Amino acid sequence: MSTSLQDTYAPHNACFGCGPANRDGLRIKSFVHGDEVVCTWQPQRMHEAFPGVLNGGVIGALFDCHCNWTAAWHLMQRAGATAPPSTVTSEYAVKLKRTTPTAGPVTLRARVAESTPNRARITATLEAGGQVCATAEGVFVAVPEGHPAFHRW
Repeated sequence: MSTSLQDTYAPHNACFGCGPANRDGLRIKSFVHGDEVVCTWQPQRMHEAFPGVLNGGVIGALFDCHCNWTAAWHLMQRAGATAPPSTVTSEYAVKLKRTTPTAGPVTLRARVAESTPNRARITATLEAGGQVCATAEGVFVAVPEGHPAFHRW
């Protein structure tokens, strides 16, 4: 896939973390590479906790959206569908292993650890400067019609 999952399936989405239509958001771009989904993102000074170091809350938002898209992509593939289901975060946890420098890009890598037809557990890493700076694990669930997030893409 040469365009991001977000641009392909949700070009009008205004989510703070991953919405292409939110010009004030993080606007991450997630790409499928084999059995993982990868995002390279460049922090800006406004994303820092203190000079040169990425804010932990921003790291959480990056993981939340990137892992959610990993789950949506996987559940779409599993179902043989042409569009991803609308998925929401059921739970996620982040471990900050070291400070994350903002001088260069960060790379998020996410994989499906296990899944059922309507949920996926995702594991992920955030790398910067050649080191894993943070890890995450979460559960993401496809929502049924009637849920506020249904058809949000």
